[in-house]
Amino acid sequence: MFTSVLMIEKALTSADVEFVTTLHGEEPVFFHVLLQPRGDQADRLLRAIDDIALGELDEAAREGETPEGADAQGAGAQALEVSLIALRSAGSRAEGRLVEDHPLDSLKSLVAEVGADEVIVLTDPHYVEEFFHRDWASRARHKVGVPVLKLFSHSKA
Repeated sequence: MFTSVLMIEKALTSADVEFVTTLHGEEPVFFHVLLQPRGDQADRLLRAIDDIALGELDEAAREGETPEGADAQGAGAQALEVSLIALRSAGSRAEGRLVEDHPLDSLKSLVAEVGADEVIVLTDPHYVEEFFHRDWASRARHKVGVPVLKLFSHSKA
């Protein structure tokens, strides 16, 4: 069985589930999902710049409404559970956890713990962080010791 660590920031859409579960053809995959709620992973200014770059001015104006810290945990737990159910419904094995502190430290530990074959980082575009190679995928490539695949979410959840 192929072992993937899937790092996400929101609930997977049906298109996202179909995409990641078909990456390895018919080979069965066990997904270990790490979710860090969006409010915990980047500051409001960077998120607003990303929204503007995507032409989503209304989203940029609402960035102050994004829950952060402890307020984001409930929504994060729900997004994680929805994602795990969707992966299992697609025929994959899946387990997951919320990331509370440093996402890359959690990622590195989980990769070693489960003997992962790869890491998949599936997020919305984060243009500022990507430009400076400060996004999760760019930083993970130097930490985890397995291939890191960066994918963009297919649609808003």
